[in-house]
Amino acid sequence: MAEVVLNHDELAQKTRALQAQGRKIVFANGCFDLLHVGHVRYLRGAKALGDVLVLALNSDDSIRRLKGKERPLLPLEDRLGVLSAFEMVDFVTAFEDDTVTPLLLKLKPDIHAKGTDYTPDTVPEKDTVASYGGKVAVVGDPKDHASKNLIGEILRKYGQAQPKP
Repeated sequence: MAEVVLNHDELAQKTRALQAQGRKIVFANGCFDLLHVGHVRYLRGAKALGDVLVLALNSDDSIRRLKGKERPLLPLEDRLGVLSAFEMVDFVTAFEDDTVTPLLLKLKPDIHAKGTDYTPDTVPEKDTVASYGGKVAVVGDPKDHASKNLIGEILRKYGQAQPKP
């Protein structure tokens, strides 16, 4: 079970201590609002790049700014609980900003893993990661899974009716 560490200074101390022991820190992030197989493959791919996987979740307010007032479907506390149970994740945290740049600068992970909707050249934080000597990696399967598509499918199938238990 992953450790939930919401205090970023505390998380930075933990990851720096692990780096001092020669462990490679991998950082992944996202909303993880409605989990699907693409999320699992992304996290497995990220973990395969190093020894310790830190997963940063967008806060509820951050998701609303990025995806609209109807999101998230699951509050941060629930998302932290579910994702901390994933075997490939070592630490879970959350961030309030619209980007992970401030958190990357604080933690300075060895690798910043992004999904296949990016290329190494289009990762928004690539310059930030390069500034402290880290690397960017693209992992996971092709981006043909999306929470918004699942939500659309649920609405199409059930409309306003409640699904049967």
